[in-house]
Amino acid sequence: MKVEGYLFLGCAVFFAVADLVYWNLSHDPTGTTALALSVALAFLIGFYVIFTGRRLPPRPEDSKQGEIYQGTGELGFFSPHSWWPLFVSLAAAVSALGVALGWWLFFMGGPMLILATIGFVFEYYRGHYAH
Repeated sequence: MKVEGYLFLGCAVFFAVADLVYWNLSHDPTGTTALALSVALAFLIGFYVIFTGRRLPPRPEDSKQGEIYQGTGELGFFSPHSWWPLFVSLAAAVSALGVALGWWLFFMGGPMLILATIGFVFEYYRGHYAH
């Protein structure tokens, strides 16, 4: 995971240089702040990936002599179909519209968002697909 971490750290350096050039040419506080937050986000992700990569065993992708068959096996469980992301997005849209149109709509969308998120998280803990 070193390559991914160094890629994000390189992005952080690029954003930092771009931020300095942008500030010197425009003196715009909004764009400068946005680029500074991009520096922080890229650095945070790069640091986390490198820090986590040191704790994990080496992957076949990280080895120059790695073969394709070394990466075979189970990668995890991925849901084949789910309606819950649709309900989560609709509830989030209602909540976001509530901030723009009126708090009464936000207070209706908030519980909908909480219930949809709970349904999405615990989808496979009951019924036919229970673990």
